[in-house]
Amino acid sequence: MRREDLFACIEQDFDHEILPTLSEYIAIPNKSPAFDPEWEKAGHMQRAAELIAAWCRRRKIEGLKVDLIKEPGRTPLLLMDVPARGLERGEAEPTVLIYGHLDKQPEMVGWSEGLAPFKPVLRGDKLFGRGGADDGYAAFAALSALSALEQFGAARPRAVVVIEGSEESGSSDLLYYVDALSDRIGTPQLVICLDSGCGDYERLWCTTSLRGIVAGDLRVEILSEGVHSGDAGGIVPSTFRIARQLLTRIEDEATGVVRVEGANVSIPEERVAQAALVGEVLGHGLYSKFPFVPGAQPSTSDLAELVLRRTWRPALEVTGASGLPALEHAGSVARPQTTLRLSLRIPPTADASAVCKSLKATLEAEPPYNARVSFDGETASGWNAPATKPWLAEALDQASRRFFGPGVAHNGEGGSIPFMSMLGQRFPDAQFVVTGVLGPQSNAHGPNEFLHIPTAKKVTASVASVLADMAIAAKI
Repeated sequence: MRREDLFACIEQDFDHEILPTLSEYIAIPNKSPAFDPEWEKAGHMQRAAELIAAWCRRRKIEGLKVDLIKEPGRTPLLLMDVPARGLERGEAEPTVLIYGHLDKQPEMVGWSEGLAPFKPVLRGDKLFGRGGADDGYAAFAALSALSALEQFGAARPRAVVVIEGSEESGSSDLLYYVDALSDRIGTPQLVICLDSGCGDYERLWCTTSLRGIVAGDLRVEILSEGVHSGDAGGIVPSTFRIARQLLTRIEDEATGVVRVEGANVSIPEERVAQAALVGEVLGHGLYSKFPFVPGAQPSTSDLAELVLRRTWRPALEVTGASGLPALEHAGSVARPQTTLRLSLRIPPTADASAVCKSLKATLEAEPPYNARVSFDGETASGWNAPATKPWLAEALDQASRRFFGPGVAHNGEGGSIPFMSMLGQRFPDAQFVVTGVLGPQSNAHGPNEFLHIPTAKKVTASVASVLADMAIAAKI
């Protein structure tokens, strides 16, 4: 099985089989339940799941089983099982779990002319539309990798492919299905997740960590109703000013340093060293990918520190507000309340529940002017990858060199993927490969999301290569 032949097989699969069906998938507005309360009645999620399931069932893979599972009130889940091949009798049958999801983020405004969230558009080597890269391609890539191994008669481990429908809503149904299907899934020795990012499109990227999150609403009330601002100004404290004071308790506004107990951790030396390498590899690309206004600049010029600030240091953002009228409706009124939606990204190893309790206590203690202050938050834990075994480290680096050129790169992600913590706890002895196609300007969750097709092909080939090497490792 030469790498040229393997890649040609996958490339042909993408061009003739995957991209047409993936385009059909993009056209389905199957928003995750958190963004569409009527998702089940609308039927879009089921339609997307059936589309993918039908494509998968047409794959010519010996022993492939494809089940579309739908429990009442829960999002659908695709479970695919492919038996091991090429292993001698008496050898332990290794199992790999390959993960992806099929639900989507909402539309978002700001799409460029000619583009739209549920309108697949192919421009050059990019396929635009919501969900193509995040994470609709995953099921197709997993089966394409397995199909390629089948075509060349290569040995492979047993593969279980799980495609869920609630990831963008915090994977609310995933743990239920994993527990309910535990006998069918078994105990994987390797988990491959195809829902992460890549620092560039020049090499294979493996995610080493994910930040956790504490998100909630800070509400400040001072009046039971709005009053004339001229009459009340100077007597009634501004709820916005009170909110500003409270934010200073939890963040240094000059530096962005978070002051919440438990939100800062000791960063492992290995991750510090990896951050320095990522800074060297990506250079100014670390921040030039963001649409800064002319003259604006990142929080520091230290590239390694930028990587750590994105992956291992806590960061606070105000992502929404209520109690503030739109400008055209802003009268001369002292407003009775201000509510701010806070999003606190926390390090991978921080205790999210403890941080949330500390944040709530800090914000609500001794409120200025005895105003009514409350904070209600939700949490999702972060994740830090276990140490990589030598065979897997070598397999990943070889795959990157075979299909990209440069060796593999390792980096943390600033976002939160709750299911990774779930899977890490559910399979504590497994190895993890977390990778993906969300590179510069691919803009998952935002306007103009696109799948970079050459990277998707190379990532798929890399997965096939790692699976072949896993079968070889099982013989050693």
